[in-house]
Amino acid sequence: MNNTSIYPPTLDGESIEKKRQEIVEYFNNTYTLFEKVFETLMSDEVFYKKSEPSRHPMIFYFGHTATFFINKLILMKIIDKRVDANFESIFAVGVDEMAWDDVNAKNYAWPKVDEVREYRAKVKEIVSKLIMNLELELPIKQDSPMWVILMGIEHERIHIETSLVLHRQMPLEFVKCVEEFNICSHSSQAPKNEMIKIDSTHIKLGKSTTHNLYGWDNEYGVYEEEVGKFKASKYLVSNAEFMEFVQDGGYENEEFWDEEGLEYLKSSKAKYPVFWVYEDRVYRYRALCEVIDMPLDWPVDVNALEAEAFCRYKSKKDGVSCVLPSEAEYRAIYEQTNIEDLPAFHQSRANLNFYHYASSCPVNEFGFHTNSGESIYDVVGNVWQWSRTPMRPFDGFEVHEAYDDFTVPTFDEKHALILGSSWASSGNLIMKHSRYAFRKHFPQNAGFRYVISNNQNESKSDIYESDELVSQYCEFQYGDTYFGVKNFAKECAKIAVEFSTNKTKALDLGCATTRASFELAKDFDEVEGVDFSARFIQVGVRLKERGYIAFASKLEGDLVQNKKVTIQELGYEDIAHKVSFWQGDACNLKPNLSSYDLVMATNLIDRLYNPKLFLETIHERLNSDGILMITSPYTWQESSTQKEMWLGGFVDASGNEVRTLDSLKEILSEHFDLVHLRDIEFVIKETARKFQHTISQCSIWKKK
Repeated sequence: MNNTSIYPPTLDGESIEKKRQEIVEYFNNTYTLFEKVFETLMSDEVFYKKSEPSRHPMIFYFGHTATFFINKLILMKIIDKRVDANFESIFAVGVDEMAWDDVNAKNYAWPKVDEVREYRAKVKEIVSKLIMNLELELPIKQDSPMWVILMGIEHERIHIETSLVLHRQMPLEFVKCVEEFNICSHSSQAPKNEMIKIDSTHIKLGKSTTHNLYGWDNEYGVYEEEVGKFKASKYLVSNAEFMEFVQDGGYENEEFWDEEGLEYLKSSKAKYPVFWVYEDRVYRYRALCEVIDMPLDWPVDVNALEAEAFCRYKSKKDGVSCVLPSEAEYRAIYEQTNIEDLPAFHQSRANLNFYHYASSCPVNEFGFHTNSGESIYDVVGNVWQWSRTPMRPFDGFEVHEAYDDFTVPTFDEKHALILGSSWASSGNLIMKHSRYAFRKHFPQNAGFRYVISNNQNESKSDIYESDELVSQYCEFQYGDTYFGVKNFAKECAKIAVEFSTNKTKALDLGCATTRASFELAKDFDEVEGVDFSARFIQVGVRLKERGYIAFASKLEGDLVQNKKVTIQELGYEDIAHKVSFWQGDACNLKPNLSSYDLVMATNLIDRLYNPKLFLETIHERLNSDGILMITSPYTWQESSTQKEMWLGGFVDASGNEVRTLDSLKEILSEHFDLVHLRDIEFVIKETARKFQHTISQCSIWKKK
């Protein structure tokens, strides 16, 4: 399978043209390999099947990675024209079982597979030309347009692996074997596991922004820990070793499962791992496109809850405390086997990047020597290894503006880190510093090893919002009022309700941290809050789910005041059920976001990449006599909107000053009557002694 292997390009180099060629080859390889994954589906009809109810059908994933390129390139103003606005809406947002995920089939009219193939071909041509023609300086930095291209490539590398998992969950009659994904052909008795010593060491996690390989936001920053000596299992847990747990009634014995694990057993009715098949009283193994005799010496594929249950079982059986390794303990193993960061060093010595097989292989096939001379196997590759560490930010964590919600929604203590990569991992996925996490019940190409350790679990991150921008908006919407200026979110909702004749359904567009959505629900039967970033809407989700929000209000320098507001204090406990939140692009909303009596666009239009498009189409979302409420301070800036897209704040070719309100009247007059104008003040606290005092113009428009 090594004909599909290609290394990620470094960010540095001496020749720009050589670097372009390196990137375009990496892009083409990634694009081709991704499409090869979908050749495992038996027919085009299967593209409309779901591997499980909580996921989209396969057609979504086929279109998603291509639309990702276009949506990010538009967001970062690298291109200004869409390829297909409908595709770039319905294929935009994936599923991680967040409250804002929309898997309702009624809300989607999926296109034909051939139409998506044609779309992918168009995107491929666009991206290829950009790679060869974008301005480029070496080294490539995070503010470079080429960084966004690399982001799209690595995003597709992720979906190569996750799509294979989804296809493997399909019924056998829906998938077929493809030559490029031939599985390992050998297996024998599993080796008996044993524990080896790992020396104490100082671990420093995180990398600097000068690192020469692409990275996701969560990889940057610093975390340090003194890791005491511990013991680690020599091998990953094999199917044979896990079989003992299954046959000893491990899935039936509730003492081995925590609360989340018991809920998983109740909902899934699981009696054994998801990729095991029980036929004629014999356990067999589900590979990608076939069921084979159980390969006892291959690593077991389990979710984190099953791995944790096994550790409790083994602890009781052996009289020792077995747990999953922490992120820092895994790094201690990694460093004491002297694995280098570049994949070229270890892919010939590990089962990853499709280099050897398109499946797992025996747990004793790829070994490494520790500094003390002992052998440990599959430090990288074969299957991912679940850890006991939730996804948490390092000190100095910052989001990247092109993908500001790649990691932030997973800082919820519900996403466990997976470490070490699998046979299907490639690109950034196999790097030393890569950090990926999934919900504990998710199936992946993941197994585990266990450790015997006295190292303490890392303390939980506190309940207070760690994202500085989100915290600032929480203070703005839920915090104190200043200088006698009323709460802006409450005041906007009050005015919107005043002018709304019908109060069945409202859309709070650009809802930010969602205060106005809840305020509208006091009068409307249903309210939908939509924002471009999940970072913001998760505040409302947490308020509904946890019953409170907590945030850090900045005082000065690094000093903050922690604040907590409950749903009872806000008076929303009886209306929260009427509010839902969705991630969306105001210039390219999904078709199902319609039939509103009110659309409230708060401080939004001067932040859109195409405000005219938004205004020309928003009437389609409103019922007869519906109300459109727009507020904006008209702070046009090129960082948000290219100047040629501004609606005001400039002098036109004839020498006339163009004001935003005049443009609003011109654009909206065909479908709306202007019924009211007023100013609304707001104050945003930056520190205890620094505030933004702004006046937003509010215009109320009634649909004709």
